[in-house]
Amino acid sequence: MALMKSGWLWRQSSILKRWKKNWFDLWMDGTLIYYKDETREDMEDRVHIKFSCTTVKAGSECRDVQPPEGKSKGCLIMVFLRDGPTLTLCAESEDDAVAWKLAMLETKSNLVCAYDPYDDYYQTVPVDSHNMMFVNPRYCNTPYGGASHVIIRENRYHPTEGEQVAMGMLAGAATGAALSSLFWLPCWF
Repeated sequence: MALMKSGWLWRQSSILKRWKKNWFDLWMDGTLIYYKDETREDMEDRVHIKFSCTTVKAGSECRDVQPPEGKSKGCLIMVFLRDGPTLTLCAESEDDAVAWKLAMLETKSNLVCAYDPYDDYYQTVPVDSHNMMFVNPRYCNTPYGGASHVIIRENRYHPTEGEQVAMGMLAGAATGAALSSLFWLPCWF
């Protein structure tokens, strides 16, 4: 996947509202990752712009936020997320803030295509495409009717049906164990 933009940005913490400088990478598939420094060894968090961002504002559009000391309000960037707090950022300059905003909006709206080597075909890449793989049907018996690729997606934001069934069974077993001791208690006296 191609890197759209990277660089230093100030990030405001959601609880204490303190400013911290982080290294940000914006990937073409809409993934915004921020690290402690430019070595990219210690990832702090990841935001899927295509999936969880509703809008991006920059500069004078950002209200009720004070920039870090020595920065103007024109350097502010606010990324409004569907679930969770708003990601408040501050760039080094007003031009850099506008460039980050445009890059985020571009990754949010543009389709990303990947080359399928088995079909000589470009296809749209799904959100969180880091879990995509190609399988040649000659080497495995596929139930997909001769499909030349299989896309495996892991959705970390919503539990799968299997997880929901397992949690329901666990809750039912715990409730049953607690209630069975109550129902048999009068039989002993």
